[in-house]
Amino acid sequence: MEATLSVEPAGRSCWDEPLSIAVRGLAPEQPVTLRSALRDEKGALFRAHARYRADAGGELDLARAPALGGSFSGLEPMGLLWAMEPDRPFWRLVKRDVQTPFVVELEVLDGHEPDGGQRLARAVHERHFMAPGVRRVPVREGRVRATLFLPPESGPFPGIIDLLGVGGGLLEYRASLLAGKGFAVMALAYYNYDDLPKNMEAMRMEYFEEAMNYLRSHPEVKGPGIGLLGISKGGELGLAMASFLKGITAAVVINGSVAAVGNTIYYKDETIPPVTILRNQVKMTKDGLKDVVDALQSPLVEQKSFIPVERSDTTFLFLVGQDDHNWKSKFYADEISKRLQAHGKEKPQIICYPAAGHYIEPPYFPLCSAGMHLLVGANITFGGEPKPHAMAQLDAWQQLQTFFHKQLGTDFHVSNRSSWSI
Repeated sequence: MEATLSVEPAGRSCWDEPLSIAVRGLAPEQPVTLRSALRDEKGALFRAHARYRADAGGELDLARAPALGGSFSGLEPMGLLWAMEPDRPFWRLVKRDVQTPFVVELEVLDGHEPDGGQRLARAVHERHFMAPGVRRVPVREGRVRATLFLPPESGPFPGIIDLLGVGGGLLEYRASLLAGKGFAVMALAYYNYDDLPKNMEAMRMEYFEEAMNYLRSHPEVKGPGIGLLGISKGGELGLAMASFLKGITAAVVINGSVAAVGNTIYYKDETIPPVTILRNQVKMTKDGLKDVVDALQSPLVEQKSFIPVERSDTTFLFLVGQDDHNWKSKFYADEISKRLQAHGKEKPQIICYPAAGHYIEPPYFPLCSAGMHLLVGANITFGGEPKPHAMAQLDAWQQLQTFFHKQLGTDFHVSNRSSWSI
């Protein structure tokens, strides 16, 4: 009997959908190795492998069979995706063109040698970033440079501005996935893209205000207020938007700073200068990486750098990786909560994820635990351990959707099964 490898949904799925992976036609109790691979748009190869043993009937279902070792161990039906590692050091998996899928190759090898056994079966599966019918609309309105993603149905939909971190450009993968959940999501570039400023020396809130007004006035966006989703630098800028601008009903901040970092924030005649960088507090890890978690002066010491969150009427959700080494995300979330409550504002929800690092991405993105930090100009540790980080990403993705549906007033329900027309 020939072994077969099945992946459900068949052929294709959205990146954030779970997969059912099974092997049939093996010998009873046969030891096998499963391998996964995908190549990103820059040519980097990401791979994972795990050792398994078939059951007495010669079948192997990753939802029931624990991995016996390899890139991960235990019952991890999606481990072959989240445990992938790049063939280049300090390389982060990023989707640059959401209109094409990542192609994942899965292989079953005889025995427990990841490179030695005979190949018994193979499957190729496409992981897409736009659910069927999601619309992609490039935005060039006034100074605003963005891409708006709209669900397939007719609107209006709750609107969300999506802000990513340092790196510049326009990354759309989170916005495009979220649009499949019933939101109108605008991925907003803010530097080093098109005719925007090439660097981050100044962050002017008027630009973000223009973007917010564009989204709020869009015919397919329901009002009165919109949502905001920001990670890292995008979380810091999202806090500034919620503090200075009106019309943001709900904001999710993932590992953001309450201090201005690396640049001055301007709005009209107000300025928030960046906190001092304490270069003598940069440490080296045993792997030769810089650890910068203590390298920013506290905004409690330099109060003028504290973003005035107490002005905001936004409802906040903070998602915190407790092993974030980019900066002190837990401390920042706690200080924001204290500041809001001291001014009679609603206590924000803070969800902490033990052993999760800085880049809490949509589900199944591999952990990026170290890499180049553009402000530091060196490779730093971002923190996190693969399995707890993967679990954090899964939970955070559900938490932020539930939060936005509740706060922005939708009754949209999404099934985990997309209707792909093959």
